[in-house]
Amino acid sequence: MQSVLVANPKGGSGKSTLATNLAGYFASSGRNVMLGDVDRQQSSLRWLQQRADSLPRIQGWEVAAGAPAKPPKGTEVVILDSGAGLHGKKMAALVSRVERILIPIQPSPFDMWASGEFFEQLLAEKAIRKNKVFMAVVGMRVDPRTRSAKELERFLAEHDVPVLSWLRDTQLYVQAAASGMTLFDLPESRTKKDREAWQPILSWLGEQDESCWFDK
Repeated sequence: MQSVLVANPKGGSGKSTLATNLAGYFASSGRNVMLGDVDRQQSSLRWLQQRADSLPRIQGWEVAAGAPAKPPKGTEVVILDSGAGLHGKKMAALVSRVERILIPIQPSPFDMWASGEFFEQLLAEKAIRKNKVFMAVVGMRVDPRTRSAKELERFLAEHDVPVLSWLRDTQLYVQAAASGMTLFDLPESRTKKDREAWQPILSWLGEQDESCWFDK
């Protein structure tokens, strides 16, 4: 079973966008997906309520951050969408449940300042130090050619955290979310450029069959 935690201590960083679209990809590739929501706002589960029955199925799972829990039998992929302010025992409990951690960051000084201490806390976790859990960053709502993106790259290099990809600021994510959809539920003709930006993320997660990324 694959397990991914999407985490950032700052609200509005793009956690739910990343988590729901990741769940949408795995569902569209035929996997049995469980989307766990650890955020008090329950944004991911509210999004899931808008999802049509005709779309690839994603199951919702309300997870308490400090309590042990196992996904239902038959689950192939678990995506956990964490809340803002994640730290301490709650963070350690979630890290212990997953294999990979994706950290969405926007290229602003506020996001970088909020993320610096979070990186240090994560890197101090035993599972990460022993290479049992791996972490990486996804740049959100950003053009990689801009000065702000370069500043974000320099900041992340100081913490030795890899940047997998940059997801551009596009209304496609907003329009899809309103209907409980993801990039991977929309026609390839509308989303080709954005799906290409997902390739490094999916490769890092072990997805090697590129035909799955462009099958719509």
